[in-house]
Parts: sequence; C-alpha cells; structure tokens
Amino acid sequence: MKCPRCGHEMVVDGHRKMDLFMCYECGYIEGRRIDGTTLNFKRITNFEYLRSLNFNEAVAYLSAGLGVPEEKLATWMESASA
Repeated sequence: MKCPRCGHEMVVDGHRKMDLFMCYECGYIEGRRIDGTTLNFKRITNFEYLRSLNFNEAVAYLSAGLGVPEEKLATWMESASA
C-alpha cells in the first residue's frame, strides 16, 4: 500500500491492538487525516526538501528515487558543477 501523503511504501505496524499501515518516511499512520490541521507539519515540495539537503544527502535521496548507484550520480553531479 502506498502512503497517501508522500507516496512511499507503507509497512504494517503490528505493535498495537489493531494492525495499522504506517509510513516510515513521513510518519503517516493509516486512518489519520492528511490536512495540516490535525498533523502538525508544514507541507513542503520535493524541490524545497531537496534544497535543504547537503550534497551527500541529496545524492542519497536522488539515487534512491532514480534507482541509480550513488557513486555514478555523485560523479555526474560533480562533473556538471565544474
């Protein structure tokens, strides 16, 4: 099941009385409302999130999304900035 807030794969949390799906990326738990009034978080775009990362974090984030090895992406990004 995909997370309705961030789109990552959700995992079954069996540590409660009832099993619930939970997203480890953004913390969303099945059954909660997604609007910002009940969840105390500021909605940011992927671009804003990417700008807040340092180089190594950005490489890890992009390589996970693109399915490209981190080493290849890092060398490509370094050669493009030079």
